[in-house]
Amino acid sequence: MKLLVCIKQVPDMESKFQSNGTGDWYAESDLAYRMNEYDEYAVEQAVQLKEQLGNEPDVTVLSIGPDRVGEPIKKALAMGCDRAVHIQDSAPHTKDPWQIAAIISAFAKDKSFDLILTGMQSQDRGSAQVGVTIAEELGYGCATTIIGLAYDNGTITVKRELEGGIKGVVKLKTPALVTCQLGLNIPRYPTLPNIMKAKKKELITHPVSDFLREQELTATTSVYPPTKRSGGIVLEGEISDMVERLHAILKEKTAVVR
Repeated sequence: MKLLVCIKQVPDMESKFQSNGTGDWYAESDLAYRMNEYDEYAVEQAVQLKEQLGNEPDVTVLSIGPDRVGEPIKKALAMGCDRAVHIQDSAPHTKDPWQIAAIISAFAKDKSFDLILTGMQSQDRGSAQVGVTIAEELGYGCATTIIGLAYDNGTITVKRELEGGIKGVVKLKTPALVTCQLGLNIPRYPTLPNIMKAKKKELITHPVSDFLREQELTATTSVYPPTKRSGGIVLEGEISDMVERLHAILKEKTAVVR
């Protein structure tokens, strides 16, 4: 059984974000980076599946980006992935979701992966389009936003989180692709022995031009902080008085009350 886990390096959400000189992305000089949170659940699930099946599955981790993506790749290897693929791209933020999916599917199309795992979405763009587009490109069955996964003799059974707290159960024949989210598992911390072992694991690099030559379909034209708004209004006093004041405010400021 062959597994592929797709991960992305994103800015830490605690970083100080400012637009760059051209105004079309973040200035990277002051940013700290980490593995996309949802991708950590994908890595953990792949490693758990490997352990449950007696280490028989072979797990490849893939990431697109500049040299700095070597850090999350090392973490995934230390968590238990067997080998890594780094598709080198100095400006991955200029790629739209279709292009990222096209790169990954071009790499995966002749590798006979039984299961591909991705995060539900990335924390920087949040499009949630890459995973499902990879599945479409490869002709794989797909389930999104999974919070449970079991494998049995070529069938993947997943639990999905739907609206209103409702859960759905989906069965997929392999090959298949799933996108992972919070609640699926608890990602492990790499141990020191596994960090040392990760240094000896295979790392394959490819230039992005090996897999993508098309021109961009879309482009980010500007990045800017949201417009600052004035503070809210705090109502105090007797309930009957506050109700009357709230009614007056809604009538004056909004179309909710006429």
